[in-house]
Amino acid sequence: MNFKASKRLYRSRKDRQIAGVCGGVGDYLGIDATIVRLLWVILSIAGGPGLLLYLIMAVVVPEEPEHIQATAEKSKRETTM
Repeated sequence: MNFKASKRLYRSRKDRQIAGVCGGVGDYLGIDATIVRLLWVILSIAGGPGLLLYLIMAVVVPEEPEHIQATAEKSKRETTM
């Protein structure tokens, strides 16, 4: 049987401004975290549930394990060399 590694949502350890939620969502979706932050601010200002959703995710979503961060940094260094 072929099992694919499932993609997991984590709060980012390296790309964080407050709790790492936007960095983690950006990594999960494959987009820049700055875009996610802008969308989150617009959602919050427009009267949407942005701030409440951010606070809930900061509590519920686990932080990125250290071994995943180290593996990602190692592969990034290898591709830039």
